[in-house]
Amino acid sequence: MIIVPEAKIGNLIGRDESYKAVEQVFAAMASGDAYNFPVIREAIGHEDALYGFKGGFDKVGQSLGLKAGGYWPHNFEKRDMINHQSTVFLFDPDTGKARAMVGGNLLTALRTAAASSVSINHLARKDAKVIGMVGAGHQATFQLRAALEQRSFEKVIGWNLHPEMLPNLAKVAEEAGLPFEAVELSGLRDADVIVTITSSFEPSLMSEHVSDGTHVACMGTDTIGKQEVEAALITRATVFTDEVAQAVTLGESQHAISQGVKNQSDIHQIGAVINGTHSGRTSDDELTLFDGTGVGLQDLAVASAVVDLAVAAGVAIEVDF
Repeated sequence: MIIVPEAKIGNLIGRDESYKAVEQVFAAMASGDAYNFPVIREAIGHEDALYGFKGGFDKVGQSLGLKAGGYWPHNFEKRDMINHQSTVFLFDPDTGKARAMVGGNLLTALRTAAASSVSINHLARKDAKVIGMVGAGHQATFQLRAALEQRSFEKVIGWNLHPEMLPNLAKVAEEAGLPFEAVELSGLRDADVIVTITSSFEPSLMSEHVSDGTHVACMGTDTIGKQEVEAALITRATVFTDEVAQAVTLGESQHAISQGVKNQSDIHQIGAVINGTHSGRTSDDELTLFDGTGVGLQDLAVASAVVDLAVAAGVAIEVDF
């Protein structure tokens, strides 16, 4: 079995490789060549933690396995480690034998950012100039760096419930040579692309905060009850997602579906746009929204890529198992 420790991953894989892996697996999902297993996610009754499993099988990429992990909300304050902790396990689809164990923390950040980046590339207007961020935590910096590579943005604007965290976004904007402006939520009407990345259970981005023609990538809702945007925004938008079944049960779309203001049949797989079986955006005035719930196949795709890179670089640890 191959082991790729967390500490090795940052030198092996970056945004480009992550983007390609996620785009390819989204396409395989839409064509029926890859599927996710049911998600298990539970409050364990210890440290206020949420723990679970996401897995699947990609026939094209020959990725079979699962990611185990979750969210420990007190890690940073108590232990100076990130709150999200996970490990990816890969298995040989021909034999069922364990193939690899891969650190999942950085990969989770990279694959989540890659998913919104894929949606921006395929759905945002080509002339998008202003990107807006809702959320300014650890994952927001990954989101912003990946998003900035998809269009010739000229400005970054952002809002966060805790404004003292906004310098995280300003630093990324400065690295890219772009100005940053902190705005009220109403100021996001100036954005051509908006990425939401919070852990909120109450909506902050309202329909009135978003202009026609905007592309919104909702990346924080991955649990029943979470909500970043009001249902009226989902109703207005042409909605795309990684996996429809997940979006309507634990994604941002769950609220619009439960309120009866959006039909499941009106939610489309982003992979269909990648494959060319869905036209995607049809006009500059169309409001598009990506409901990024985070699927196990994303984790398997980037983990498989990093295993290959580790073997090629001679840094993979091989053990008898």
